[in-house]
Amino acid sequence: MLAIFNPRKRGIKMTTPYRTMTYTFLPDTAICDDCLKELFDPESKRYLYPYIGCPNCGPRYALMKNVPFERQNTTMADWEMCPTCKEEYENPQNRRYHAELNCCPQCGPNYYLSENGERYEGEEMFRRVAELLNAGEILLVKNNGGYHLVCDAFNRNAVQVMRDKLGRPRKSFAIMVKDLEAAKEIVHLSEKEEAILLSKKRPILLAKSKSEELSSIVAPNNTDIGLMVPYTGLQHLLFHFGAPRYIVMTSANYPGEPTIHKEDQLTRLVEDFQCATLIGEREIERSVDDTVLKVTKLGAVPFRRSRGYNNLLDITLPSSRPILTVGADLKSTITLVKDQKVVMSHHLGDMTKYGTQLKFERTVKDYLAIHGVDLSETIIGYDLHPEYFTTKFAQNLEGYRHIAVQHHKAHLASILALKNKLSERVVGIVFDGAGFGEDGEIWGGEIFVGSVQEGFTRHGHLRKASLIGGDAAATYPLQALAGFIGDFDKDLFDRLQLPDPFPKALKIKEKNIRTFPTTSVGRLYDAVAALLGFHLDNSFEGEAAIALEYLASQSKVEEVYTFPWTGEELDYRPLFEEMIQSKLKGQSPSVIARGFHRSLAQAVVDVIQSLCEEYDTNYAVLSGGVFHNSLLVSDIFDLLEGSKIEILYDDEVPLGDNCISLGQAAILSATIIE
Repeated sequence: MLAIFNPRKRGIKMTTPYRTMTYTFLPDTAICDDCLKELFDPESKRYLYPYIGCPNCGPRYALMKNVPFERQNTTMADWEMCPTCKEEYENPQNRRYHAELNCCPQCGPNYYLSENGERYEGEEMFRRVAELLNAGEILLVKNNGGYHLVCDAFNRNAVQVMRDKLGRPRKSFAIMVKDLEAAKEIVHLSEKEEAILLSKKRPILLAKSKSEELSSIVAPNNTDIGLMVPYTGLQHLLFHFGAPRYIVMTSANYPGEPTIHKEDQLTRLVEDFQCATLIGEREIERSVDDTVLKVTKLGAVPFRRSRGYNNLLDITLPSSRPILTVGADLKSTITLVKDQKVVMSHHLGDMTKYGTQLKFERTVKDYLAIHGVDLSETIIGYDLHPEYFTTKFAQNLEGYRHIAVQHHKAHLASILALKNKLSERVVGIVFDGAGFGEDGEIWGGEIFVGSVQEGFTRHGHLRKASLIGGDAAATYPLQALAGFIGDFDKDLFDRLQLPDPFPKALKIKEKNIRTFPTTSVGRLYDAVAALLGFHLDNSFEGEAAIALEYLASQSKVEEVYTFPWTGEELDYRPLFEEMIQSKLKGQSPSVIARGFHRSLAQAVVDVIQSLCEEYDTNYAVLSGGVFHNSLLVSDIFDLLEGSKIEILYDDEVPLGDNCISLGQAAILSATIIE
């Protein structure tokens, strides 16, 4: 059982001195071209110095203890500048004028390699790291926002060891490539994608693979490979000294836990992996995950909003009191509104592990203190789900008022807030895995009409299916399938020859044991994947859906199935009947998978066109994790081509649950009247 914090006992103050929101956190950015040139200049005093930086680049958020961003408010406070660094800092003509983290090898922190009790420094350290990686070893490497586990991406044995030790049998690993040319050899890149890879954010970019060998190792059953280029001096130095051109660079943490960023947290990983550790002497104040992006018809959509992003959003939300919203339990973020300014945290993780809960709690505490928010005067928003950790946490805060916000309405509101269209009436389609509905049921295929200011009315949904075994249905796709077709002709089941747990799930459904109604499109994806042969358990969230998209990408549209909008629900029964008949006739699973995506897209377009006409609006919004599926989104845009309907989207926050706290804040701002 997870612990539920009582914030009153954990040092979260009820009052704090008032401070206008003049300062906030600054984003971490990639090393700039000037510093990179200097890094490899033998005449520079920072030649081959990993912690090279200037006012235009480097970490900020990961090192800040307080605002404003000044040296004494960072983890560099105890490192005193040498006379030459001090002179640079004080000289308005020098490019390091007021470089708060300014340092050099003579006065600043450095790196060393710890291997079996041996310590390596300087160039010998880098050569040894490259030697180990080329020999198939796994290393722990400290970067700006925390530790990464690193190995040769083409070394199948090394990657398999990493999978076994971390309990990640099939989930994709991100890789770092030496440069853009190396990236082009393994993925297809548009000009826009190249620009994103080289941007100051330096995110992990999900790009279409052109290397079957590499995909089979780091991203099985996936159309994309997640890759990034170096964003720190240290990473450039690793490649300079001969590290493999393609290295796995994944956060050093066990599933569900926060990224390790302090040396005293390393013990378990070092013991499990028996690996060398590249340790940096500069302390990290808070761990920062790598941002993950993908370019779709909805723009450069972040899947995980973290490193490189500004916490201060370029929007305003009116409110006579501060607002604190705590998001949902998965892909959690928090949002703070004060003086009409909006600050949104980075991705904090899933509230399933104690360590992540501690990170969440500390983030709330930091944001309240740094922005001078008096909690007793603050309106606190949270998700409707009564069992969420974030819900119970929020309810224990001594705020001015506590208000629950429905999950899927928050999804819609986040995009409208970013587009500054709080009063605009829209048709909203929100498809995801699960969210607690206003009727107490599990929603996930929702159709709304309305605006943030007037409120959203639920005008329809996916036809209700059975969630057999409750949350377990999200782990077992065959169980999800039984929840959708369990009432079909039993002779079909014999002909389909579906393995366990399908027959067992049918018996559970018949006895109505832990079986609940759901409108989840996430479970619809699981069910279709199971029908077409994905009979594994989901080893990570969305695995079956990703595999289904991968399967569909191998075919063109040859079949489209009936998926009618009745005016109140999307009826999946004809869809499954036709897919099953196609399967029994011997049609390729990839053709059926492609047909499913096109059919779902057509159903979405039918809903949008019908309700836009009925309610006299030309705006529609797509949100929820299902719309991270680029194939589905592409089909929707293709089918709407030539229409007057505009799909509103923004690439500032994800479509998944990272956006929930912002949507909660927007709804509270628009609807609370003091």
